[in-house]
Amino acid sequence: MASLRYDLIDLRLFISIAEAGNLTRGAEHVHLSVGAASMRVKGLEEALGAPLFIRSSLGVRLTPAGDALLVHARRVFRDLERLHGDMQIFSQGLKGRVRIFANTTAIAEILPAALGSFLAAHPQVDIELEERLSPEIARAVADGTVDIGILAGSIRTDELEVIPYQQDRLVMAVTADHPFVGRDRIDFSEAAGQSFVSLQRGSAIHGFMENIVAELGVSLDTRIQVSGFDTMCRMVEAGVGVGILPGSVARRMKRSHAIHVVELSNEWAVRELKICVRRLEELPSFARELIRHLVAGPSQTD
Repeated sequence: MASLRYDLIDLRLFISIAEAGNLTRGAEHVHLSVGAASMRVKGLEEALGAPLFIRSSLGVRLTPAGDALLVHARRVFRDLERLHGDMQIFSQGLKGRVRIFANTTAIAEILPAALGSFLAAHPQVDIELEERLSPEIARAVADGTVDIGILAGSIRTDELEVIPYQQDRLVMAVTADHPFVGRDRIDFSEAAGQSFVSLQRGSAIHGFMENIVAELGVSLDTRIQVSGFDTMCRMVEAGVGVGILPGSVARRMKRSHAIHVVELSNEWAVRELKICVRRLEELPSFARELIRHLVAGPSQTD
């Protein structure tokens, strides 16, 4: 072990397989053939003297040794990203990459303009952005899967550095002739008997509302699930049902759809968006600059 040298390609491959839970998909992600990837993993296991994966017909999962290596391998690449970022002031040829997990509201309404202006001003930086549920976002930041998380709600972030970002309120979209028209704000319980248009399972808003409904002990009549807010508002406009969406999105949708917006008075409807990182000082300089750019951006509050 004293003379063991770690190959960065092997470590990148190992991380990719671990995150995919599958040798073939992991190999494809780093542009290696399955045969070459298998040989590299076998060589790494032999050098370490311990198996890293438990193989089965369903894929692979990490052994205790694999879990330990994953923590350290991710830290290695975080340090490399920081190195690249800090060296960019000396060389224009280096590229940096920031990986972000964010919830539905941030991705749909806030981040497009903010990231667009940042990328235009920083041509040497690439961003990988994925929509996830807030609990998953917090876990991914904590274990080093992503550099930056943008989440909402009362999610435990004890091990993370949290930066207040923006605030939004969930609202209800209804038809222009709906009985709720004329009301500025209602309690969600008043709408429990309505038919609903929902975002698809897996979206952050869908997951959040599922948890709220479970806590309230009610069941909703979901008539249709759609892929985005535009389609949701078209369905609401057509009288299929009512929809729950962020107020910032609803205000924009009102300009192009015949919908009426009613605020939800419930405390949980206020969504405090937060930026979270493991350690701000450990991020590459370009990632820290991105966070400064986001925080300094225009407010999207109600």
